[in-house]
Amino acid sequence: MELLERFAAGNLEAFEALFREHHKEVYAWIVRIVRDHGIAEDLTVETFWRIYRARDRFDPAGNFRAWARRIATNAALDQLRTARRETELPEGLAGAGTADPAVRRETRERIKQAFFQLPAKYRLVATLALIEEEPYKNIGEAAGISVALVKVRVFRAVRMLRKKLNSLGIEVNAK
Repeated sequence: MELLERFAAGNLEAFEALFREHHKEVYAWIVRIVRDHGIAEDLTVETFWRIYRARDRFDPAGNFRAWARRIATNAALDQLRTARRETELPEGLAGAGTADPAVRRETRERIKQAFFQLPAKYRLVATLALIEEEPYKNIGEAAGISVALVKVRVFRAVRMLRKKLNSLGIEVNAK
C-alpha cells in the first residue's frame, strides 16, 4: 500500500518499482490483443507513460493491476482502431477438414480478412474471448464494459464474421 501511495504522490522510484513488477504482465496482455510482439513492446511503454501521467487519478486503495490492465487495453484498442493490420489466428481455424494445403491457405486468408474487417471494439472482444479464451469478466474489466456488453459484442462479432465468410463463399455452420 505504501508503494501505491508514494506512486500516487508522484514518487519516481515507486513508479519504477511498479514498472518492474508489472511490465511483463502488461506486455503479455497487450500482445494477446494486438498479436504482434514489436507493437506490444511499444504499447507497453505507452501504457506505462499513460499510467505515470494519470498517477494523480489513481486511488492507492485500489487495484493497480486492474487499473494498469484497463489502461493497457485502451492503448491496444487505440492501436487496433488506427492500424490496419492482420490478426494472427490459430492454425486450426482454416478449413481443418480440407486436405488440400492450397485450399486451406486460401480459406485461412479469407478468415483473416473477415476478422480484420471487424470494427476495433468487436475485434478486441473477439480476440480475447474466442482466440485467447479469456473469461468475459476479465475482458469487461479491462475494456471498462459490463459482462453483458462483452457477451453482446462477442455475439455480434461472430454474427458479422459468419455473414462476411458466407459472402466470401465459406460456409459457416453454427454449432
